[in-house]
Amino acid sequence: MGEEARVSPLKNFVAGGVAGACLLLAGHPLDTIKVRLQTQPKAPCAQYVLYRGTYDCFRKTVAKEGVLGLYKGMGAPLAGVAPMMAISFFGFGLGKQLQQPDPNKPLTHTQIFLSGCLGGVFTTVIVAPGERIKCLLQVQASGGSSRYAGPVDCAIRLYKTQGIRSVYKGTVLTLIRDVPSNGLYFLTYEVLKNFLTPEGQSVSQLSTPKILLAGGIAGILNWTIALPPDVLKSNFQTAPDGKYRGVVDVLRMLLREEGPKSLYKGFNAVFLRAFPANAACFLGFEMALKGLNAFVPSL
Repeated sequence: MGEEARVSPLKNFVAGGVAGACLLLAGHPLDTIKVRLQTQPKAPCAQYVLYRGTYDCFRKTVAKEGVLGLYKGMGAPLAGVAPMMAISFFGFGLGKQLQQPDPNKPLTHTQIFLSGCLGGVFTTVIVAPGERIKCLLQVQASGGSSRYAGPVDCAIRLYKTQGIRSVYKGTVLTLIRDVPSNGLYFLTYEVLKNFLTPEGQSVSQLSTPKILLAGGIAGILNWTIALPPDVLKSNFQTAPDGKYRGVVDVLRMLLREEGPKSLYKGFNAVFLRAFPANAACFLGFEMALKGLNAFVPSL
């Protein structure tokens, strides 16, 4: 682990950008399905709901909008995802360095978790507005009306109507979602990487299938604790102004109207996406890091 702590912030930034692009390309279609399932209008009876489940939502989206319909709203996260993952990996690396004055002394599990949490705090600044815009674009596409022409138009109109607060609506929920889950994400990946490394070998020599396995499992555990606040965030960010007074109000209304199960809405879409998307993310990161070490060792 000391070996990774010495990776320069610039390398982490570049490799994190590659990781983010891999994550988004592998995972965005199921993210669109997740948001549509989480925010579809409530129906008095199951037969009247727009989408009956993950596969039904996938089928109807492709039938109505083509395969590109699954990539709706990708502009906003794509613009933010390279710096976001870069900052996430940078924050994680910084957290490790701050807690590890001696590179030869391995970090404890708690220290790795806290380093991951720091990465989550760093990324919220970029993630919160991007998520707000993404959710609004994904929901308007499934509703059939086009209020916003695209991510930039959406951001400008949100800012013009109610200022920066509107653009950052849902930031507290984004923090609640991303800080602990980010900590668990990096902790799981590091622990699994070490666990999967044969005795006497370096962690940096880990094979591609093992990196994919560690990254995929890290992604699933990350979403296990991130999904309830994510459901609250999607509902809060896409609700008409004034519908909810705050975070607790969203939770209270969701539980009253739909019960505890509503906090895991979009569960199948998330877990189907979590493994391949995060496996691709960490593989992209490790490959980019290897490439950077080979071609620009002094960076």
